[in-house]
Amino acid sequence: MPVPPDLAGRTFAPTAPYDVSAAKIAEFSAAVGQPAGPDGQAPPTFPIVVAFGAMTDLMRDPEVGISLQNVVHADQRFEITRPVVPGDVLVAELTVDTLRQRGGADFIGTRSEVTDASGAHVCTAFATLVHRAPEPTDLP
Repeated sequence: MPVPPDLAGRTFAPTAPYDVSAAKIAEFSAAVGQPAGPDGQAPPTFPIVVAFGAMTDLMRDPEVGISLQNVVHADQRFEITRPVVPGDVLVAELTVDTLRQRGGADFIGTRSEVTDASGAHVCTAFATLVHRAPEPTDLP
């Protein structure tokens, strides 16, 4: 069953606050093979840590009806306002910008606004998720 058509335009609750530390930046840097920048700045793709939390919340929402095992992360891009630094506390608020249904798959375009503890914009993370509803024989 496809996701509800009224999903487009819906904004979800912000994620739990994420405390950015030098250790978390170092872990991420090692994982992606990109060193931290000046003054310990996180690599530019670090906000995916928070944005992915917002995507996970979307996929776990029972009203949305996404089967996690049937999702492919098809696209990702960032519009960065400022670098992430140790001491930041970040949240992401996800909006479903677009929803297209083709060939039995849902193409879900999301936008996650990542902000700091003061509410200042840090980054916008855009992602496209492709979801294919399970076949009746795939259901438990």
